Amino acid sequence: QVQLVESGGGLVQPGGSLRLSCAASGSIFSINAMGWYRQAPGKQRELVATITNGGSTNYADSVKGRFTISRENAKKQVYLQMNSLKPEDTAVYYCNLIANSWRQYWGQGTQVTVSS
Repeated sequence: QVQLVESGGGLVQPGGSLRLSCAASGSIFSINAMGWYRQAPGKQRELVATITNGGSTNYADSVKGRFTISRENAKKQVYLQMNSLKPEDTAVYYCNLIANSWRQYWGQGTQVTVSS
């Protein structure tokens, strides 16, 4: 069984910063990639950023230059540093893990609210 536990969400004013963390545990034999997705009310879940086992990153256009994804392979943790936050960044953020022969796993989500 694989578990993903996110932390770091909360309420922040526009222009502020937050750092999300996700720790993976359980029966993980090989990691292909980790990442973050988000889902705003009434919208589909969308990719925010991903990072492969080799360190290659990919970002949604809407967050490029503001968000940075990083990971600690040994700890099976992934982070999302979010700067210059905007109200449109408000969403539930989900940690994503692709591992064990390209199986996909999800965390329970953490709420990020950007509001004055």
